Amino acid sequence: MHRLRPRLTALATVLVAVVAALLLWLGWMLVGSAVAGTPALPGTVVVDGVPVPAETARDAIAASARDEVLRAGLIAFPLVVLAGAVTAWVLVGRLLDPLRQVVDTASRLSANSLDERVALGPARGEVAELAMAFDAMLDRLQAAFDAQRRFVANAGHELRTPLAVLRTEVDVTLQDPDADAAELRRMAEVVRDAGRRCDELVTGLLLLARTEATGPLSGADRDPVDLAELLTGELSVIAPDVTARALTVRADPRTAPVAGNEPLLRRLVANLLENAVRHNRDGGWIEAGCAPGPVAQLRVVSSGPELAPDQVAELFEPFRRGPVARTAHTRGSGLGLSIVRAVAEAHGGAVTAEAVPGGGLEVRVTLPGVDDRDTVPAADDGSPVTGRRSADRRLPAFPDR
Repeated sequence: MHRLRPRLTALATVLVAVVAALLLWLGWMLVGSAVAGTPALPGTVVVDGVPVPAETARDAIAASARDEVLRAGLIAFPLVVLAGAVTAWVLVGRLLDPLRQVVDTASRLSANSLDERVALGPARGEVAELAMAFDAMLDRLQAAFDAQRRFVANAGHELRTPLAVLRTEVDVTLQDPDADAAELRRMAEVVRDAGRRCDELVTGLLLLARTEATGPLSGADRDPVDLAELLTGELSVIAPDVTARALTVRADPRTAPVAGNEPLLRRLVANLLENAVRHNRDGGWIEAGCAPGPVAQLRVVSSGPELAPDQVAELFEPFRRGPVARTAHTRGSGLGLSIVRAVAEAHGGAVTAEAVPGGGLEVRVTLPGVDDRDTVPAADDGSPVTGRRSADRRLPAFPDR
């Protein structure tokens, strides 16, 4: 930047000098040609009392005019070049000043000082647009770094709890000389549960990071997927937990074709249903269904603890479990709805949630639907899946609510 201004000024000065020299030469040529081109007077003329042939006098006048132009030009030439150099220096400086601010701001930035901005204000032009784009990029970077710090802090806190349980159980058991097989078995079960919680947390972290890092899915990563089939399959998976907690389930898995990544969408459906079971109350209820259209919908509603409106939005942040304490001995890593939101956004969709009066949560996922039935996965017999339930799509034996 410090060498760019002198170079641009020197280039502008050279151009001014060339143009000035060309104009001086043209003036010298035109003045001489204009005088020499005047008609010659007949006879002689008297110059300072001396008779001179008219043609000789005309040539002398042309030479004198050229000399005058040359003398005036040699005086004006350096002044014009100097004025051009000064003007170029000032204009180039003003032009590069916004760019210098961008460079200075970028040189001061670090991971701990992303709050600085160029802020050119009323400046206009391409450099001002560059500065505004740079400030917008810094806003996105700061948001990403802040989210990363919160994410790492929360992840560290979440991992500390099961690791502390592991260490405590092992230390206590090893220090007990009278520990029998029953005590060792109890310790092994605690260690297993803590290990399972660590595994769930790490798996969720990897899935969330991978989904957020890849961004929106490209067309090559999308395949025809029926949300109804995913919902039916995941309802069968949670059937034992539903029975164990005496939950009432009402399902309406209407065919809802979308284009997306089947493993990610399956994880989305599974997280919603697992949350509906995990954060429900014994003897509660669950409603789950999907609907087709230009915007396909997946809806999961469940009973549970009462949630304040401000708590609903926080549920989509990593490691938030609503009214459940972070250190409570509950299953799950607190990443379920965060992964749901990341997967939905990767598919160009959205997630909304509302608290259910009397306790519980309603979650709606909207995804771009598939209108062409030819792109819908075919059934086992090769026929396309239509808007009605397929005969082979059987739900687990859930009681009606």
